[in-house]
Amino acid sequence: MKLVLLSGGSGKRLWPLSNDSRSKQFLKVLQSPAGEPESMVQRVWRQLQETGMADSSYLATGRSQVEMIQSQLGAEVPIIVEPERRDTFPAIALTAAYLYSIAGVSPRETVAILPVDPYVEASFFETVVQLEATMQESGANLALMGVVPELASEKYGYIIPTSDEAAASGYMQVSHFQEKPDRAQAEELISRGALWNCGVFAFRLGYLLDILQRKGLPLNYEELQKQYKLLSSISFDYEVVEKEENIVVQPYAGFWKDLGTWNTLTEEMSSNHVGKGFVTADSEGTCLINELDIPVTVIGAKDLIIAASPDGILVTHKTESPRIKEVLKSFEQRPMYEERRWGHYKVIDYVKYDEGNEVLTKRIFISEGKNISYQLHHKRSEIWTIVSGEASIVLNEKMHNVKAGDVVRIPEGTKHAILALTDVEFIEVQTGSELVEEDNIRITLEWEDIALQQFIS
Repeated sequence: MKLVLLSGGSGKRLWPLSNDSRSKQFLKVLQSPAGEPESMVQRVWRQLQETGMADSSYLATGRSQVEMIQSQLGAEVPIIVEPERRDTFPAIALTAAYLYSIAGVSPRETVAILPVDPYVEASFFETVVQLEATMQESGANLALMGVVPELASEKYGYIIPTSDEAAASGYMQVSHFQEKPDRAQAEELISRGALWNCGVFAFRLGYLLDILQRKGLPLNYEELQKQYKLLSSISFDYEVVEKEENIVVQPYAGFWKDLGTWNTLTEEMSSNHVGKGFVTADSEGTCLINELDIPVTVIGAKDLIIAASPDGILVTHKTESPRIKEVLKSFEQRPMYEERRWGHYKVIDYVKYDEGNEVLTKRIFISEGKNISYQLHHKRSEIWTIVSGEASIVLNEKMHNVKAGDVVRIPEGTKHAILALTDVEFIEVQTGSELVEEDNIRITLEWEDIALQQFIS
């Protein structure tokens, strides 16, 4: 059995800590068993390792999240990369092509799809594994996993079985689905044995490959990547699940929680205060998460969420926090904080002048032994001021060592890279006509390849 974790999200529901490159699953606001800060994706991957399932698991994500995943899980984690952000059907279709044409997975193999960020206990993953036996026993084309509801919630979709009588192994035939009903509808559905739809389902790989062939889509991963933008942006639920008649659902009665809003996330945080600042004792129920270098003080304010990051500041009553996605619907801003495979950076300042010139200032941290790729820019120059640590840099095939206090000037068109000999931090000031990611012309990723070019030149 292969497990695929879907990692997506626009980063709006937990703004300002989340953004287009750092979705909710990457926020290190939970606590590991060792007492260290831990993100949702780190927690899930740790659980998969503890249950022995990590070796048969993959992550499917867009290009913008690859370096974040590598930063938090390591460079060796298997990632299936979408060329651009689409909905879940294109993502799962591409995953199937990868498993078949790149990983060599048999069409008879069972594949389970699940979100990357469920907040669950170990028994959840045991039930996921059970879906394989459920499919074999039932002969179904799709096997879903449904959470036994604790209450009549309006936040989740529901899976309605044909009856509340389960087979010997516990699964039930699926009648239909209901998206986010009102309270009265939810109560009526639960009385009929309905389950919360937690977004987990399984199928034989060949089942989905047949669907791709009927649509005239290639089964080769590279070929499907080339045609990816032609695929309809539609969910797997609408494109496949709701059209399939032979579906069963396996109930899960253990702990499950969706940490998709600020109020649900803060319920599972080990502390109500993260980062610089003060929260007075009479600020009952208030949670402060501060990623800025300036303190935030909260006095006598109850049941609030106060979140501050380089992307912005949020102050909201806990019960109103789910409105953030709607409020920010038309708000667009470049990410001001990003984690990369080599470390992280924070935008300190950005100015666009009337004459068209732009200036962007970043504080960049690179972990010891890591490097930024060998690259050049056509539309900007850069100045690096080394704040701490030691590093080697390459400028047009020439190697230099730098330390705290050194200043490096990088004119437009200059090939450059940096390798951290120790943990290193520097201030980067970009100046140019257009400061965009598309102007990062990468020559090579690995530092060893850069050194090799010195002797060839």
